[in-house]
Amino acid sequence: MRVAVIGAGIIGVTTAFELAADGHQVTVFERRGAVAEETSFANAGVVAPGYVTPWAAPGMPAKVARFLLSAHAPVRVSLPLSGSELAWMWKWYRSCDLATYQANRARMQRLAFYSRKRLHDITDQFQLEYDRSTGYMVLLRGEKDRKLVQPGLQVLRDAGVAFKEIGPQEARAIEPAISPDTDFAGAVHLPQDEVGNCRQFALLLKNEAQARGVVFEFNSAVDPLDAANPASLSVWSLDAQKPVQRQFDAVVVCGGVDSARLLRPLGMSIPLAAVYGYSISAAIREPLNAPRSALMDERYKVAITRLGNRVRVAGSAEIGGTPGKKRPGAIQTLYKVLHDWFPGAARIADTSTTVQEWKGARPMLPDGPPLLGSTGIPGVWINIGHGSSGWALSCGSARAVADLMAGRAPEVDIEGLGVERLAT
Repeated sequence: MRVAVIGAGIIGVTTAFELAADGHQVTVFERRGAVAEETSFANAGVVAPGYVTPWAAPGMPAKVARFLLSAHAPVRVSLPLSGSELAWMWKWYRSCDLATYQANRARMQRLAFYSRKRLHDITDQFQLEYDRSTGYMVLLRGEKDRKLVQPGLQVLRDAGVAFKEIGPQEARAIEPAISPDTDFAGAVHLPQDEVGNCRQFALLLKNEAQARGVVFEFNSAVDPLDAANPASLSVWSLDAQKPVQRQFDAVVVCGGVDSARLLRPLGMSIPLAAVYGYSISAAIREPLNAPRSALMDERYKVAITRLGNRVRVAGSAEIGGTPGKKRPGAIQTLYKVLHDWFPGAARIADTSTTVQEWKGARPMLPDGPPLLGSTGIPGVWINIGHGSSGWALSCGSARAVADLMAGRAPEVDIEGLGVERLAT
């Protein structure tokens, strides 16, 4: 089939690659000038399937309310909120009951474990070399943090995830650069989890997709789909005076937050919201003072990751606001966490280098899991709503969509990941 993929973030690139691997003639339309320039650009890079869980969880509404008064809150609500954002928050609140959370957590973790396997298969098959390392550690500042993680550890046990609760001394043996001046209660070490540079992987996979005939058309924006002919796209190229009509046999929407707007004329109301995340990336000052792999500060929900010769600190979940306006408090929290754990790791005060400060919109559905597969409208498919777990879910989601489009049953159970979930 002639297939159009809308969006060239990590979801769009992996989807195009898998469709080309199945023999389809694929064209990718991307409004930016390269792949992975928006949500996939500077995320934490953590691939930890056992920690892929819905944001909609029991007790979360009360936590969010308490965070409103905290200077270094991991979750923020930026006022004023639009009507659609308020509606999204109401749906999120209604999804925080235990039964819904458990069902959605199981769906996301099934897909995450499958996706990690697919990521490894692709990386090994094509010998892709990108910044990556093995091991993930959750740092517990105090006994309260240790107690709060216990329900999550039971989830890991139930999922068969390898982990070990360790004390500060053992944590320092694994990550010797942890500041000797920072006292903490201990950590949870997950030796099989990992960190990888999402954007580097996307760029490498783009090359493999092109080798299989995929055409990437950058600086090309797509109008919302036409209900009369949804597989015909109106494409605006750079500096074009009018769009060009392009006809395909099928369209796969992988357009992040913008996907809801693209699908609306088809009568589809997708409750996608932009939940913003932040990161800072800086060159490593001295390798011996830097982390070896990936760590998470459990209290502040901030990840510190080693990506080659750089260290990246990422966190925050902010609903409301705009993509171009960075909240100073969110950035300050990232610097604080880095200084607490690895004060000499990065060239932050060095005027000869630049610290990259980034804010990106995570396309999140109120109940957590993504939506993938057929929309029920002939020729229109979706792979959307991965939230903060896009990197961890991308390879598995793409393979599942390609299998569905080929009329095959995916290797992973995709119960609850189709559009029928919106009706519940």
